[in-house]
Amino acid sequence: MIRAFLLFFILVSTSVFSQKKLNLIPYPQKVQINEGNFTISNVIMLNNDLPKEETEYFKKKAGANLKFQNSGKSEAHLVYSQLPKANNVDQNKEFYVLEITPKQISIKSYTKQGYFLALQTLIQIINQYKDAGKIPAMKIEDQPKFAWRGMHLDVCRHFFTVEEVKQYIDYLAMYKLNTFHWHLTDDQGWRIEIKKYPKLTQVGSKRKESMIGAYVDNTFDGKPYGPYFYTQDQIKDVVKYATERHITVVPEIEMPGHALAALTAYPELACTKGPFEPATKWGVFDDVFCPKDETFKFLENVLDEVMTLFPSQYIHIGGDECPKTRWKECAHCQELIKKNNLKDEHGLQSYFIHRIEKYVNKKGRKIIGWDEILEGGLAPNAAVMSWTGIKGGVEAAKTGHFAVMTPTSYCYFDYYQGDPQTEPPAFGGFVPLEKVYSYNPIPEELNAEQAKYILGVQANLWTEYILDFKQVQYMVLPRMMALSEVGWGTSDPKNYKEFEERVISQFKVLDKMGVNYAKSIYNITGKAVSENNSVVYELKTSQNANGIRYTLDGTDPRSNSQVYQNPVPVTKSMGIKSAYFENGDLKSAISSQQFIVSKTTGKKITLEQQPSENYSYNGAFNLVDGIIGNQRQLGTTWLGFQGKDVVATIDLGQKTQFNEIYFNTLENKGSWIHLAKSAKVFVSDDNKNFKMIKQIGGEEIKNAKGKIKLNVGNQNSKYIKVKIENAGIIPAGNPGADSKAWLFVDEIGAN
Repeated sequence: MIRAFLLFFILVSTSVFSQKKLNLIPYPQKVQINEGNFTISNVIMLNNDLPKEETEYFKKKAGANLKFQNSGKSEAHLVYSQLPKANNVDQNKEFYVLEITPKQISIKSYTKQGYFLALQTLIQIINQYKDAGKIPAMKIEDQPKFAWRGMHLDVCRHFFTVEEVKQYIDYLAMYKLNTFHWHLTDDQGWRIEIKKYPKLTQVGSKRKESMIGAYVDNTFDGKPYGPYFYTQDQIKDVVKYATERHITVVPEIEMPGHALAALTAYPELACTKGPFEPATKWGVFDDVFCPKDETFKFLENVLDEVMTLFPSQYIHIGGDECPKTRWKECAHCQELIKKNNLKDEHGLQSYFIHRIEKYVNKKGRKIIGWDEILEGGLAPNAAVMSWTGIKGGVEAAKTGHFAVMTPTSYCYFDYYQGDPQTEPPAFGGFVPLEKVYSYNPIPEELNAEQAKYILGVQANLWTEYILDFKQVQYMVLPRMMALSEVGWGTSDPKNYKEFEERVISQFKVLDKMGVNYAKSIYNITGKAVSENNSVVYELKTSQNANGIRYTLDGTDPRSNSQVYQNPVPVTKSMGIKSAYFENGDLKSAISSQQFIVSKTTGKKITLEQQPSENYSYNGAFNLVDGIIGNQRQLGTTWLGFQGKDVVATIDLGQKTQFNEIYFNTLENKGSWIHLAKSAKVFVSDDNKNFKMIKQIGGEEIKNAKGKIKLNVGNQNSKYIKVKIENAGIIPAGNPGADSKAWLFVDEIGAN
């Protein structure tokens, strides 16, 4: 009986141990925990014939207090063997097997890249177990789901040194990302030396000042910025550094738009005579490359030097946010449209991209561009980077073109990752760690055959609001960890909390590296939720929920606060402050939320058209949650609609008296956000027959600066319908001219 119990105990213990997840990111495809342990000694014996460069990297990164010596295979702690080549090596080039027995660690792979990835896994395992001195025996068989697992870095709005770029590449290597997208040219600066055109860096790599603070502030620092650029020798050094880590560097040379820095240096490439200067604001500008022969010759010469520096299969040519204003006014452009039987200026953009692609293909390379390169028809061999949503990727895949998925709503790391009130300034939007982890790069609209054209996934870091490299670190980590597991194909949103635990375990490693990673997951996240025709405020943290304390009178939760147990009812206008405590000590930032309760607060609301996904936090309920939008932080308090009207119907539950309707719209023309064109208010008792009781025009909205309060007389109705009209197509002379305007709306209240 005792023996049977002991045997049962051993079996159960082994089973529990085998099911315990390792602290690995990204998590491998297959992990088997075996009996026994490998003892970590101070000296690790390395087999003499290990791949040299990868092994030197391992020795540097495996941790302090470990020494390494070369030895024969039988005495070695770490050995490697190359697998016989498969039928399709490309399919398996990142495959590896890592096996740890009580006596030895062995790695098998088809390529050095697979060996390198196995070493990354081994480094994480050593970090987890070196303090204990023993690593459980195990076998890992692993390879990624997606071929393209990328991170982007914009060095045009703000510049980063070669050493900082190398650190960025190291973060990619740590988490098995394999593509570095280097955004090198834009309106605000040209950052790559082109020897044939020295003025690109002499003139285009500096600007007279930079915009600071929120866009609505329209303030500048008055300080010259630059000249900042990378010499060709520095570029070669970075590419070599990345190649040693099996990371492909994809350069981006923007065209036909985002070209002000280049046009400043060579104004003859524009449709007008200028003069030009590198942009000091953020946003989109009308002056773009003119599609004439001398422009194409210039770009071909630039690309020749770029392709010499970068051995990547793909060259990124931008293609995004190209206003057509100058082309519409340009006699040469209009003649070109007629001569080539193009439909319009969108057709001219397609002509531009086709011509560049033909040249790049002739050099044995391929182009990739943002999803606007679909305008007017996609070039034959082009790949699409789908950023405005998933539509571009779907369209590309359905027509047999490769696509990389990088939608703003999941993959823009310049967006807020926590409560905007406790975060440093960001571009806008809300992409917390959990949302990144929930992303599936394969759109549901694609069948199995079409899904093969999804190359992978990438996150982008635009640097308008990122002044230094410490802030780069803050914005990408830990979100890069979630991206890595999504790209590896082992993410499971249902097990997010388990992933979060692994993320927190990685913080110890980042601490030792001195990385300024974001601790946003420790802070309180609040969310207004509908409950019984009213609002309750949910609070959560990655820590023990019992440590959350809050106040209802706007006072500091360090004194006279309540322990959070259930969502807080919002029954009147109030200010809720909350924070996380351990043993009475404050452990998080203090979050603050003000509620303004009106007769619409918490009521049922429906929208005829849904907001854009990247500005859809909390859906329609955002308009009746009692929270007034912060004009300096798009974050979570606004709904954004591109090219759509807001038509909201609110069910008050019963006939209710009111005499005022209020809401706010936002103006930020640099980001294509325009005030509403008009607004109308209707009432009904049956939700079928509506009577208009008030309307307001664009001039009145403009005079009110978007803060609308409408006296609607004495009303007694069950339903309120508010129609807020989008500005439509952005007129010439504005950033984003000819594109659909954004309409941002916050709370719709009634008093």
